[in-house]
Amino acid sequence: MRLSLSRICGGWAAAFVLMTAPIAAKADSLVLGGGCFWCTEAAYELVPGVTSVVSGYAGGHRPDPSYRQVCEGNTGHAEVIRIDYDPQKVSLDELLDFFWKVHDPTTLNRQGADEGPQYRSIILYANDAQKVAAEASLERANAEWGGNIVTEIKPLTRFYEAEPEHQDYYRRNPNAGYCRVVIKPKIEKLKKSDTVRSGS
Repeated sequence: MRLSLSRICGGWAAAFVLMTAPIAAKADSLVLGGGCFWCTEAAYELVPGVTSVVSGYAGGHRPDPSYRQVCEGNTGHAEVIRIDYDPQKVSLDELLDFFWKVHDPTTLNRQGADEGPQYRSIILYANDAQKVAAEASLERANAEWGGNIVTEIKPLTRFYEAEPEHQDYYRRNPNAGYCRVVIKPKIEKLKKSDTVRSGS
């Protein structure tokens, strides 16, 4: 079988294009909790490079829990968010370092008036790289918080998406009392953060 030079060269050219063509960035995910997920969801929606934030439950033992069950404090779950992000636009370290500005990581099972294990500070890692990054971020932040951080760092076993009424809560209910009194002042303060302003 005879192959023409142009066919051979054309084949090499095509292979070279495939090898050098840019690969589309794959979105990564991070699951963490810092009190009420309405607050943390609204905070991370400010960050450039974050493509999606979903409120949910994780870190407990009851399968497929409801909001009411989690609020009773007996499922072991925390209110958390799953952050999907483009690693070419925002790094895992930036997202983790922002976490310490979003909530008070020194109050055990409490954020403001919200009390119970469901409001605990927690980072749930999906792999060893996330575990190492989370531990390093906590160590950096602990100096600023006087060594008093109580945040849990544990493996993610399952993320349960919260009910539709809890998704994008702040954006859909800006005039609700909790949103005006608790979330809005926090959001206005976070807008001055370097993590948020770096993308503007």
